Amino acid sequence: FKPLRKNLGNKNCELSGEDIQRISETFLKFEESEQSKIFPNAAFGYWKISVERPLRLSFQASAERIARVEEQSGFRNLAASNKKDAAVRQREIEIGRQRQGEIRELAQALGQADGERLYHDREEFVAALREIDQKLGVRLSAGEIKAVLGALGERDETAEICRDRNANPEPDGELRDTENVPLEEDVEAYLRREVLPYVPDAWIDESKTKIGYEIPLTRHFYVYEPPRPLPEIEADIKKLEGEILSLLGEIAA
Repeated sequence: FKPLRKNLGNKNCELSGEDIQRISETFLKFEESEQSKIFPNAAFGYWKISVERPLRLSFQASAERIARVEEQSGFRNLAASNKKDAAVRQREIEIGRQRQGEIRELAQALGQADGERLYHDREEFVAALREIDQKLGVRLSAGEIKAVLGALGERDETAEICRDRNANPEPDGELRDTENVPLEEDVEAYLRREVLPYVPDAWIDESKTKIGYEIPLTRHFYVYEPPRPLPEIEADIKKLEGEILSLLGEIAA
């Protein structure tokens, strides 16, 4: 390329006719050289995979965790209404506040009955929660149970894996990672070699797998340049030191 006489926005160079001719000839020759590399299309492609880790939570009905129930959106929304009619809106809010009070009583009862126990299995904790719920007759909905679990649960690597109704492990969004695997490589083999030795409980969510392409010019055309010899660098440093001392001397004078 050659530099422009005047920049055009961010552009400061252009391809002359000779440059275009040289590029075209290089391409049409279809030969490997310092300026030309030949690859199959698949060499530039990759699978973008999502590597999942299982969710592990421990649960405890301690006073500190019970206080978090108030922060859960599913709990706060109980005392909210978007009805336009003021009377209807107020009635829904009052019903919601009453429901919040029932949930608070249930959480407190759970804490009094078993507040010091740390559950490492979510299913076991849910069973204990439902037992108290049945005794008090609160009858928590699915959304309300989710709010209680969200408040009383914490991530714990020593806890059992949380599973869905089909016994499949639930993924932990905070532990999710992505990997780019070359198209020419087997994804499962990559997982066994690069991931499982470090996180043996990981798996790939195939529904999130995508195909992408990139042309890493720097990687393919990189030429190693050895650093300058140390004596040469040292000589340059001494020369600069001498120039600095000379300038300081002129200022002092």
